[in-house]
Amino acid sequence: MARKYRITVNGTSYEVEVEELGASTASAASKPAAAPAPAPAAAPAPAAAPAPAPTPAAAPAPAGGEVVEAPMPGKVLKVSVSVGAQVNAGDVLLILEAMKMENEIQAPVSGTVKEVRVKDGDSVNTGDVLVVLG
Repeated sequence: MARKYRITVNGTSYEVEVEELGASTASAASKPAAAPAPAPAAAPAPAAAPAPAPTPAAAPAPAGGEVVEAPMPGKVLKVSVSVGAQVNAGDVLLILEAMKMENEIQAPVSGTVKEVRVKDGDSVNTGDVLVVLG
């Protein structure tokens, strides 16, 4: 079944007949009212993005652990603690560079470092688990 449309491009009116493609191989025909219409280029279909690989930082925290997450995306410049270290609330756990600024990531509570899930040079996203305290 063909449908007719009137299209105006840059002030020039065109009458266009569009056929629905299905079993037939007929293409759309156009009848210019003033000048021939240029054929639009078909846009290539976007390629499907591959699923991101799971990162170790996405693993859940052990029960009873205090999780320290990345407050913003950035790059870990220096990890200042190691597993088994005792920390007090406010102690610097690591330095995170974001937007060319160095941010001190501090311990929210006192405790023992149970896990360090990042290393110097790692890139992290907002919400990634950096350190687990117990």
